[in-house]
Amino acid sequence: MNIQSPKLPAPLMSERRVSLICALIVVLGPSSLVLFTPAMPELATVFGVSESAVKMTLISYFVGFAMTQLVCGPVSDGLGRKPVILFFVIIYALGSCASLFAPTMEWLIAARFLQGIGASAGIAISRAIVRDMFTGESSARIMNTIGMIMGVAPALAPTFGGIILELFGWQAVFFVMLVLGIIVAVSVKIFLVETVTRDLSRIRPKSLFRSYNSLLRHAYFMSSSMVLAGSMGAFFTMTTILPFVLMNRVGLSPTEFGIGMLAHSLSFFTGTIVVRYALKKFSAASLVPVGLVSVSIGCIMLAVGLLFAEPTYISVMAPVGFYVFGAAFIMPAMSTASLAGFPHMAGAASALAGFLQIGGGLAGGVMAVLVGDPVVALATVVPGMGLVSAVSWLIWRRLPEPVFAKVLPMDETPAPPPGA
Repeated sequence: MNIQSPKLPAPLMSERRVSLICALIVVLGPSSLVLFTPAMPELATVFGVSESAVKMTLISYFVGFAMTQLVCGPVSDGLGRKPVILFFVIIYALGSCASLFAPTMEWLIAARFLQGIGASAGIAISRAIVRDMFTGESSARIMNTIGMIMGVAPALAPTFGGIILELFGWQAVFFVMLVLGIIVAVSVKIFLVETVTRDLSRIRPKSLFRSYNSLLRHAYFMSSSMVLAGSMGAFFTMTTILPFVLMNRVGLSPTEFGIGMLAHSLSFFTGTIVVRYALKKFSAASLVPVGLVSVSIGCIMLAVGLLFAEPTYISVMAPVGFYVFGAAFIMPAMSTASLAGFPHMAGAASALAGFLQIGGGLAGGVMAVLVGDPVVALATVVPGMGLVSAVSWLIWRRLPEPVFAKVLPMDETPAPPPGA
């Protein structure tokens, strides 16, 4: 007599569908950041302010983007992924409208903060959706696909932004962001299937405190999240610095800057393509050291090439290319690892991991402002973030995998105890 194992329930959505929807949600944040960067030097002239004041539009976006993740992630655990995403995308659209009609730099800084709040749901909730339905190598494949699509959109956004700026002016850039927000909202409404059961007990203050306390004390979570904070967080730091290095010091026009930034995003996109094929033969975790080697090469090239010679396009973007190429090898395994042990509070785990990642970029941007010279900042702050990523990985690789790493929320298993 043959005993057949019980058939597992089919997932609510396919890997491809989850990948595409989550990528679209995630892309909203970085696209809104890099689409805007070609306009930064012009805004200083338009509003009659310093470059430091214009940089505050990035920092305010980062603050709203990073801090609000700590709210929208766990709230989606209790209220559901879909309604929370839609609510925050509406906030993003309002911020885009406010930016479009900004009469002063102070107004624009506040509007960008509102945009950051609205875009925060992307990273926090999209990874939670993946964790709701997939884990292990399946999760890593989806994270890689999300990374591929993220590589295309930011690659085209600076070029698109530079062209829009020269043809229609800086306000048109924010009109495009408004349209993008509408597209995301409609797509989520039509195609996203809810992946969690509504449970208001999860968003009580005491429950939220217990969730975050458990995460902050969990060495596996913190080390994997800090690997991402150093590698992927550097994306946001470089976004803050590169416009002023390439346009003010190297001498590129807004359109040339947009085209030149293709090297940044296409290097990351190329990395995700290589990883996609490598995942057919190797585990995601085994690819991380390869990525760290590439990141290290980029860090050394930045430090040596920019501290001892005047910057050129090649001396800036070649090491940046090595850095982001390596980051593509790091993201799938570390994104999956940061959520692995917490299937029953994936929103909170994704939110805190995202906060640390974006917070790393924010901290790097603040350090760049404090350094003053953008070339020196690029040569010191970004390599420092690469060092954080490498040290965190050395800690992570020595830790055992969490007990609940292979458990999905739909499984008939008890919720993991705090600190599990």
